[in-house]
Formats: sequence, C-alpha cells, structure tokens
Amino acid sequence: MGRLDNKVVLITGGGSGLGQAAALQAAKEGAKLALVDLNEQGLEETKKKVQDTVPEAEVLLLTADVSNEEAVKNYVDQTVQTYDRIDGFFNNAGIEGKQNLTEDYGSDEFQKVVNINLNGVFYGMKYVLEVMKKQGSGSVVNTASVGGIRGVGNQSGYAASKHGVVGLTRNSGVEYGQYGISIKAIAPGAIMTPMVEASLKQLGGEDNWEEAGKDFVSTNPMKRFGKPEEVGNLVSFLLSDESGFINAAVIPIDGGQSYKY
Repeated sequence: MGRLDNKVVLITGGGSGLGQAAALQAAKEGAKLALVDLNEQGLEETKKKVQDTVPEAEVLLLTADVSNEEAVKNYVDQTVQTYDRIDGFFNNAGIEGKQNLTEDYGSDEFQKVVNINLNGVFYGMKYVLEVMKKQGSGSVVNTASVGGIRGVGNQSGYAASKHGVVGLTRNSGVEYGQYGISIKAIAPGAIMTPMVEASLKQLGGEDNWEEAGKDFVSTNPMKRFGKPEEVGNLVSFLLSDESGFINAAVIPIDGGQSYKY
C-alpha cells in the first residue's frame, strides 16, 4: 500500500526537474498522474520514466502555458474529466529568468518571470481549489524557493514572484483549511536540475559552470547540491494524508543554507 494509492495528483512543470522527480515518486506511491508542461517532449520523457518504473501507472499528459489563465482552466477541466477529481496538486512550473542588478533588470523579463511563477501559481490555485472545495478534501504544494524567504541578489523577478508564492500559500491556507484542504509551499535551495545548471552557466559560462557550482555550494552547511528525488520524496509526503495538519506553511529544503548567516 502506498501513501498516494488511487489519489489523483496533478503536477505542473512535469516535463523536467522537480516536477519529473515528484511524478516518479508519486507514481511509486500509487498515484494516478496528470502532468502539465509547455514542453511536449519533456512530458513524453517523464511518462516513459514513470512507466518504466511503474508499468501500471496511469499518466495523462497535458500541454499548457501556465501563464495563460484559459490554458490553466483547461488543464484542470481535462484532469477532472479524465479522473473525476483532484486529490493532490503540485503547483510547480516556474523559470528563473536572467540574472541582473535591479536597475539593469529588463521590464519585459520581470513581467515574463512574474507571469509564469506567480500568476501561473495563482491561476492553478484558483481553479484547483474550486474542485477541492466541492470534494471537501485535497492537498496543494506550491513551489516557492529560498529566494521566496530571503534575498539572493541579481534576481528581482524571481525573488518577487517567489515571495508572492509564499504569500499566496499562507493566505489561501488560512482560507481553505476549514474545507478539508491543506496548502503548503516548499522552498528548495540549490537542487541540481536543468534550471540550476542553466543558472550556473550564467555565472560561470559554458566551460566553467561546474567549478562555479562547487564554489556555490561551498557555503552550504552540507557542502553539496540537493537531489531532485529528495524534493520528490518531500512533495509526496506533503501531498499525502500524513501531512494533513501541515497548512499555510513553507518548508525549506536547502541543506540549512537559509538559516546560515
């Protein structure tokens, strides 16, 4: 018996990184999956990995731009049409954007990052919470970041959007706890995903990004990057009934770095 047996779990950003890791773990724990991403190839790769590991897993693939409200409503509607309900929602899709001082940060870039990272999370909550409220149950896990609980520098759009995700999580957790719904956020630090690799290439260049990575984690109490599967394990727990009384909370998963001066 798995913690997520027969639960319907909807995951955005399911084509790579944390979304892919969470999909693999949720499938191992018995979930039926609905995976959303703009990258169709990434979705197919995740489905293959899931079904190579759990051959009987049910996997619905949905291509959508999470910054488009109509597309978000559509992926929620299609999930309900297929599975009749949504028990868990990993509201995860996001981008980092370019790194720059605030005065040099492009206005278009700022808007793009906020549209995906904050508006996309809001739209997802708006339509999924309506479903869960009617059910009288559900669990939402939003992806914030350590950049949503402290300053990181050179990331105006990312930091603003992820602080916004923290605010949405706390506000909606207070609103919806009475309906049997728990809402929480995770705050990952440096987890070795394609997004973090791209960030390191911004810092160190194509040839020296691995050295930049070693320097980056040298200040972490655990002296390493986190693994996507470590985040996947946390997300599965937070989507399960075992975490039902954790609500309006933000859980860091960063090796302790956000608590270090």
